[in-house]
Amino acid sequence: MSQFDPTTDCCQPTNRRTFFKSLALKTTALGFGHLALSSLLQETAQANPLAEKQTNHFARAKRVIFLFMKGGPSGVDTFDYKPQLQKDDGKELPFDKPRVQFGQTGKLMKSPWKFRPYGENGVMVSELFPHVAQCIDDMCILNSVHGTNAAHGGASLKLHTGSDNFVRPSMGSWVTYGLGTENQNLPSFVTICPTLAHGGLKNWSSAFLPADFQGTPLGVASQPSTNAKVKYTQNKRVSRKQQRLQLDLLGQMNRNHLEGLGPSQELEGRINSFELAFRMQNQVPDVLDISDETEETQRLYGLEGEMTKDFGRQCLLARRFAERGVRFIQITHSDSYVQWDQHADLVKGHTKNAKEVDQPISALLIDLKRRGLLEDTLVMWGGEFGRTPVMQGSNGRDHNPEGFTMWMAGGGVKGGYQYGATDEYGYYAQENKMHVNDLHATLLHAVGLDHTQLTYRYAGRDFRLTDVGGEVATGIFA
Repeated sequence: MSQFDPTTDCCQPTNRRTFFKSLALKTTALGFGHLALSSLLQETAQANPLAEKQTNHFARAKRVIFLFMKGGPSGVDTFDYKPQLQKDDGKELPFDKPRVQFGQTGKLMKSPWKFRPYGENGVMVSELFPHVAQCIDDMCILNSVHGTNAAHGGASLKLHTGSDNFVRPSMGSWVTYGLGTENQNLPSFVTICPTLAHGGLKNWSSAFLPADFQGTPLGVASQPSTNAKVKYTQNKRVSRKQQRLQLDLLGQMNRNHLEGLGPSQELEGRINSFELAFRMQNQVPDVLDISDETEETQRLYGLEGEMTKDFGRQCLLARRFAERGVRFIQITHSDSYVQWDQHADLVKGHTKNAKEVDQPISALLIDLKRRGLLEDTLVMWGGEFGRTPVMQGSNGRDHNPEGFTMWMAGGGVKGGYQYGATDEYGYYAQENKMHVNDLHATLLHAVGLDHTQLTYRYAGRDFRLTDVGGEVATGIFA
């Protein structure tokens, strides 16, 4: 990943004498120091792929927390208020529907929930999210996100990896590849209670990036978050000293094999993962043990509530990982079903889902802020797509990748701000359109990475998270 130096790389007037004088200086005195430092950094990166790296530009955020609402929450029922939709309930959509749809849909259907203004700028939020609404002045609502796939699998892969049909590294892997980690004793990328459906492990995979950047899953979406643990972090039969000797022997055998085999990302990644696993034994149990949290904090996250305790624990763990230097943390709201996928009975499904996540999400934002972490943590919320403003059946909504809502908080984004817009009914992204590639470019920009320079050569070409697209939405930053 190349670095841009505005003092040397700008197109400034020069001549032959000035050029060679500058070159001579770079290869003497300070120049030798520069070369030595570059060599040292390169050697360090090779010895430890997760070593902290320089950013391309000023980083507003040091880490990312992604709140994945699997199934696709409805924008027009949450953060994208459409008064015209309320007026035209039951009428035909006055323009053409997308050529490719997931299923048949009918007439316009108004939101069953009331909206009211919150915060200094009067941002309209649905009554589904009364707790999150109290944090609106820290949130930037992205009302014009759009994708390319109307199916859960393809859309989930697109959101997580930038591609809906190829095996590509996930955005968490790209972030850790670009930045390294702040804590060598914990995974750089953690996914809490991920779903095994619709892409499964491909959604947190490092793909062709070195295995060091693979996401570490804790639990699965179909099980309670109390099961979100790293297995085998304690060995009651073998002492830590004996484990160290065994690991050293195994490491030497693997390195000997590597010398004969030649370069192997898989084997090198395995060696590094064994070492990380050994170091994790001390810190992981501490992170996962929330008994040291105050009663007030546990109540804040809703750990005493039957509907909020599961996702509340995920959010609390995300904060604990964040404050310990984990670079990318994903938490997933899902279960054995496709959680937010209300093709029927929208009211029942979205009401239940919102009650499970509303208080925990607001608690996460409040907790990060009072600990001074929100300003350099980018929190992102959303699903793989949104839902249609037209009804499916008599009381549901279909998949809608044409225009949907996500939001960001912290990480230098404008608070109490709405970016972009859909049409008057909420079907198509219309104003300041933000493709998923643009979303990724913007996320990388927030953590100090230029998405056009964050590349990896594989199979004869350079790959990046944003492929050949992506524009940074600079307007969302304060």
